[in-house]
Formats: sequence, C-alpha cells, structure tokens
Amino acid sequence: MEPEEGENRTPLLKEPQPDTVPACCSARYNLALLACFGFFLLYALRVNLSVALVDMVEPDTSLAKNTTSNVCPEHSSTINVPRNTTGEKYSWDADTQGWILGSFFYGYIITQIPGGYLASKIGGKLLLGFGIFGTSVFTLLTPLAANLGVGYLIAVRALEGLGEGVTFPAMHSMWSSWAPPLERSKLLSISYAGALGVLWWFFWMFLVSDTPETHRSISHAERKYILSSLKDQLSTQKSVPWRPMLVSLPLWAIVVAHFSYNWTFYTLLTLLPTYMKEILRFDAQENGFLSALPYFGCWLCIILSGQIADYLREKQNFSTVCVRKCFTLIGMVGPAVFLVAAGFTGCNYALAVAFVTISTTLGGFCTSGYSINHLDIAPSYAGILLGITNSFATIPGMVGPVIAKNLTHNNTVGEWQMVFYIAASINLFGAIFFALFASGEVQDWAVSGYHLPRN
Repeated sequence: MEPEEGENRTPLLKEPQPDTVPACCSARYNLALLACFGFFLLYALRVNLSVALVDMVEPDTSLAKNTTSNVCPEHSSTINVPRNTTGEKYSWDADTQGWILGSFFYGYIITQIPGGYLASKIGGKLLLGFGIFGTSVFTLLTPLAANLGVGYLIAVRALEGLGEGVTFPAMHSMWSSWAPPLERSKLLSISYAGALGVLWWFFWMFLVSDTPETHRSISHAERKYILSSLKDQLSTQKSVPWRPMLVSLPLWAIVVAHFSYNWTFYTLLTLLPTYMKEILRFDAQENGFLSALPYFGCWLCIILSGQIADYLREKQNFSTVCVRKCFTLIGMVGPAVFLVAAGFTGCNYALAVAFVTISTTLGGFCTSGYSINHLDIAPSYAGILLGITNSFATIPGMVGPVIAKNLTHNNTVGEWQMVFYIAASINLFGAIFFALFASGEVQDWAVSGYHLPRN
C-alpha cells in the first residue's frame, strides 16, 4: 500500500531523518514505562468500585426477580475459599447503582480542556503527578463515604474524576515534546497500557521532566535526536488558534471516534462485573478474575499494535493516515461484532467470556489509531485537543451506566442484548466517520507557517 499523495504533501518518511539513538535505558522510554505504571494505577482506581459494587449491594434490592436465574444455572469451576463476608451491605437499587458508577465522570469531564490548556502552559509533569496523587487519596476515602451515605460516595467519586481528568491531556502534551514522529505509536502504546499511588508519585516527580531540554540525565545524542525530529512540527505562536481548531474536520473525526469507542469501553468497564454475576452467574471469586481478563488482553494488544503501527510507517512506508484509519477500523468494528455475538451465546459461559475478551482485546488497536491522532494533526496542541475530544468522550461514562442500568432492571439476556446492540451500533458509526474524515497531516493552523514536512 502506497502513501497518499497530494499537493504540497511530502511524507515525513521521505525526509532526511536524524540519527536514532538506542531505546534501551533512554529517557523517552523510561518516561513511557513510568507513565505505564501510572495509567495502570489510574484504571485500577477507576474500576475498583465497579468490581466491588456487585458484593456491596443487598441481593434483594433489585426491582424485579432475576429471571435469567431460571435459564442459566449457577455454577462455579473453582473451590470456594472462605473469605471475609462481614463487609457492609447497602440497599441501593439499580438506578442508584447507575448514578454511583457514572458519578466519576461528572468530575472527569470538568478538567479535560483546562488540563490540556494548563499542560501546554506549565508542562504536564506536575499536573499528571498531582492528578494521580489526588485520585489515590480520594479512593482511600471511598469506604468512609459509602458508610456516610450514597450522596457522599457520589461526591467522592466525582472528586476522583476531577483529579484524574487532567492526566491524559497532560500526558499527551508531554509526548508532543518527547515522542519522535516515527516512534509515537510505540511510545504512547506503552505509556497508556498501564498505596502504590504515593510511591509512584515520588518516582514520577524525581525522574520525569516536561521536555528533553530540562531533563537532568538524558544523553546529548538522545536530546538532539528528539528535538531535531520535531523541529518542523511544533508551533512557536503563544496564542491558541481556537477558531480554526474547533472547525477542523480531522479534529471532529477524532471526537466522534473517541466518543463512540468510549461508549463501549465505559459500558463494559463499569458493568462487566454485574454482567458476569447476574447473567453468566459467576461467583465473586471468579468474577474478579474474569472481569479483568478482557483488559489484560487489551493491554497486550495495545503494546503489540504500537510496535506494528510504527513498523508499517517506518519500514513499509505506509502513510500515517492509512495506519490510523486501519487500526481504528479494526479496533472498533471488531469489538462491535464480538460484543453482539456475546449476547447470543446462551448459557455457554466459556464462549461468552471468550467473545467479550476478544471484543475488548481488539479495542486495543485504537490506541495506535484515533487515540494518538491528535499528535499527528497538531503536535503543539495535542494536550488541548485531547482535552476537547476526551470531554465529549466522557459523556458515555456519565450516561452509559445510567442507561444500561435502566435497560436491565430484570437482568434478562434480552435486556443485555439491547445494551450490546446500542454499544455496537455507536462503535460502527464512529469507525465509519473516522475512516471518512480523519487526517494524518499536520494541520496548517497548528504550525507557524505553511511550508512544513508532512507525516
């Protein structure tokens, strides 16, 4: 497959490239690995309540009897190990549970654009570091808030979201200064694949810098390599070009794809433990492992797809836009197909788990698709762009769990099929929209001038 050709478009791959420096022990890969641990922690903090909630709620508080119990018998493939069952139980109905699961995102959406803007002005290191630190602290308060009342729990979860909302825009802003164009997929896929919170914070503050220029231990060769590879892609203008940015069709292609992908991602992230318990009838011990299995597959796919994406761009001369579109299509159409299929497996537990796992695993391709396309079209404003797209993409986290809980009052197979239909349809629409309107070129409004190399 040949790179796309167009007027005044010179693929970056054809430009003279600076001499590369080894990846092993380099400052940029150390940043990626430390970020990986940080984002691993973030997702653990975000999803822990979804797993815990299925055992925190009184079993008789559902609005109707679970009719699926008459279809699929309860089962367990493991020997039950005695465990602590003295934890507090709460009388929260399905609607209340939906609001609890969605409350995180009401804080999360507020700090997206401000986080990206602040990161572009003061750097992302402090924002990301204190964002994770604050989220960790509020997570420690979750049991106390639950005992005080559902209103307190919702407030604490919203505050967690408030702190976590700055993290992705801050990281994207840092990568605009750290990631050479032909290593973007690899570096970002590693970084986003991820009481530890406080320990991680000290390592982050000591070892990480906002830019290569301010890093204390980076080699001269690596600093020169990174800066020379980015010299024609960054803007020197101090003001943000808000108007051309907001009317940019490639940006809206990312918005639609990000929103669509997150509808499925957040639906499963918050409700997969409930589906495992109420439909597939797994006990609490199996539920924790099986609910994590799809995300382990996604993590592996994120790492591998990043390597493949940059290999195709660097070695096989695939255009950036071709790679981004293909990986987004795989990462959104594939999950839609297998998610719908999971709703028709009946009581075949192994097949249902396999389909959900494959669906979530394939979603990992999107990390090297639309997810890092912000850096392709406007490296200087990548943090702000991610703040914009993630603001829209947070809406599914706010309304998705509420809608899904309202659709599954009786926890029947038919009700969950409807949840999967909605998620799959939105996924397909986002994939098609991105394939039609996405770009792999640095946009004119994103640079100081129009004569620049394209990637």
